[in-house]
This record gives sequence, C-alpha cells and structure tokens, in this order.
Amino acid sequence: MKQDAREAALQALIACRRKGAWSEGALKELLCAMPRREAALASRLCYGVLQNRMLLDFWIAAYAKGKLQPVVRDILRIGVYQFRFMDKIPASAAVNEAVEQAKRHANFQAARLVNGVLRAMLREENWPQPDSLSVRYSHPQPLVDLLLEQYGEEKTERLLQCHNGETDTVLQVNTLKADLQQTARSIEAEGGEVHAHGWLENCLTVRGAGGLESLEAYGLGWVYAQDAAAKLAVQAAGIEPGMQVLDCCAAPGGKSFAAAIAMGNRGRIISCDIHEHKLKLIQKGAERLGLSVIQTRLQDASLPVEEWTGCMDAVLADVPCSGIGVIRKKPDIRYRDLSGRAELMKLQGEILAQQAKYVKKNGVLVYSTCTILQGENEDICRQFLAEHPDFVPEEIRFPEKSGILPACMVTLLPCDHGTDGFFICKFRRKP
Repeated sequence: MKQDAREAALQALIACRRKGAWSEGALKELLCAMPRREAALASRLCYGVLQNRMLLDFWIAAYAKGKLQPVVRDILRIGVYQFRFMDKIPASAAVNEAVEQAKRHANFQAARLVNGVLRAMLREENWPQPDSLSVRYSHPQPLVDLLLEQYGEEKTERLLQCHNGETDTVLQVNTLKADLQQTARSIEAEGGEVHAHGWLENCLTVRGAGGLESLEAYGLGWVYAQDAAAKLAVQAAGIEPGMQVLDCCAAPGGKSFAAAIAMGNRGRIISCDIHEHKLKLIQKGAERLGLSVIQTRLQDASLPVEEWTGCMDAVLADVPCSGIGVIRKKPDIRYRDLSGRAELMKLQGEILAQQAKYVKKNGVLVYSTCTILQGENEDICRQFLAEHPDFVPEEIRFPEKSGILPACMVTLLPCDHGTDGFFICKFRRKP
C-alpha cells in the first residue's frame, strides 16, 4: 500500500480510533522510515485533524447526509483540514488524494461520496459556523465547562485557541557536555530553525528539524526534550551538587536529567516509576547524557519505602494527572473521559502525603502536575498543608524575564506564558 504523508496520517488516526492508541506513539512507528518533509506533513495532518475533529465533523455533517463509514469520515477529515487550514496544498490535490484513499480503504461508491462532498464544500464560500466554544475549538463540553468555571469565558477561549496552535520543540542543553551556542549551531547545520528561549537559560526552541533522535546533538547527549515549565519545577527545588534527591514519578526522565545536571553529576538521584519499560527509557537517556548519578527503581509512589524516611534533601512529586495542560502537544487528551477525576485526586493526595515522609528536616518537597485544573492542584496542596503542620509553603522565584511573579503556588498557562499548562508548589519541612 502507498505510504505517503496522507496515508501515514490516516493510519495513525485509524489506530487512535480502533485501538485507543496515542497519536504520538502511532505516528512514531509510521514515520521512522519516511523522508523528513513527508514525515512533517503527516504529523501536521494527524495532529491538525485531532485538534479540530469536532469542527471538521460539524462541517462534514452539513454536506454529507446519512451514516458514514468510520474510515471514510477519517478520510474526509484529512481532506477538509487541508483546504481549510493549510495554505500551501492545492485543494485539487487534497480532493484527489482523498478519493484515492477512499478507493483503497472502502470502495468505489465511497470514493464518489468523498469526491462529491469535498467538491461541494469547495464551491461554498460561506461555511456554517458553530455557536458553541466546544465545537468551534473541538473540546468536549464537560472539559469546556470545567475551564469556564475556573477561568471565565475570555481566558477559556484564549486557552482553547492556544491548544489548537502549532508549538515548537523545546530542548534543554546538557551543560555538562556542550553550551547553548555550540548546540544551536549543530542543529542549524542540519536544517533546523533554532532560537534561544525567551527567558529560560540554556534552553532552545526548535522548528523544522525533523525527528529529535535524528539530530547529531541528540546522539552526542547535548540535549534532551523538556518544556520550560517542567524545568522550572526542578529549579524551584533549589537542587545543588551532593544532594540526595528522589524523583518519585520520574518517567520519561526529564526532571531527573535536569536535577542531575544542576548537581554537576555529583550526589544521588533515585528515579522511580511503576513501569519497567519506562525505567529502561530513563536509564538509556541517562547513559546518552552521561549522567551517572541517576539510579532507577520500580516503585509505586503511593506505597511506603521505610529506608527512605527522612533521608532526602529534595523530593520531586510530579504526580499522575488529567494532563489538560499538555493538550497543545497531545491533542488526543481532550477527548479522554474526565469521570475518574475524583479517584485521580485521591491518588494525588496519597502520593504527596507519602513522599513528604522522605523529606529531611529543612528539606524541600515540590508538587507539580501538567494540568491546569484547581481540583488537582491548589486543592490538593491546601489539604496537604492542613494535614501536615511540619511543612510550610515557600515562595518560588522565577526567571526575571518570564513575567511570572514569585509565589509558593503557581499555574502556568500556554496562552499567558508560552509554556505547557503546568502547576508548581513548593513546601519546606520545618527544621
């Protein structure tokens, strides 16, 4: 079967629909052998369709009557996305490729339907527009309601709009091996558009460089992928050389890597996860970066480890969460069921309480999530403080140019700070 950008995007969307796969993982397998330009187009099509799926279906429903085969709907979504959101692809090419896909994946009758629907839409100058924020920005109504309740209409709309935008790759420089300028030059030589981050030191934003793992700087251990917000959570802990540090929910390893670099690779970091295969990824990343202080351990963060009690200078608790803050990078998250949040928040509180036991007197505990929902953030931290009088909140100071005001609890928003949506809270155990 023909395997070009549109076909790869379609296969990824089918995997997401049939198997519940994450688009990122499905695409990674499909794109590994494709030319850089084709791979970039496939990613744009797949993520673009997921970001706008409800809106695309709203438009398709206005022109396609009756029930559609799921694969035919996927093909129509890819076609409509191209001539509605992409300027450089001729509409005729989008239609022709969609028709060919329908022939391959369905039948001649489906191909005729795809051709008729797409050409009818092309002839229409004034497409219908949805009234609701939910359909306009393709976020299910229960999620929109949660955001409206917390942020109000103006900021919620800004958030939803930001979630549907393109985002650069953010790379942290491993200063134990290279510097910012050296790393930027290497990536530029391979065709990437590179800029120093606006306010975070030793951080690069990259566009058009293709797969991260194909970069020479990656292979040499000069960089690792980590958003600026996650790096701030590590910086908040004030980690220094020689410390004993616990990263209790460490996968995929970015915070452990940042901590090891801040420690000058001197001291000890215990990086935990409940999945063996994720620990192997952390080990592989640490070896690539030349970080020998990281030790991995299979461990449920909500369960006790007696020998750690009162031993850690700093504990990083980046707990499991709803992931609403990273919808920009993982558009599939918006469609996940939110009904289990009460159980999730219970687990978050249990993990935080358990990790507190490992903190030395005068040591630091940092709680963080990649969500922007108050129930998983401020509410958990306030409950913790009420139940743990031996801990006090401590003010976090952020890079001057970030515009983020000092606070003991802070929520970062993509529409305000240009980062992932992220929450950070710092506690110190009383001496």
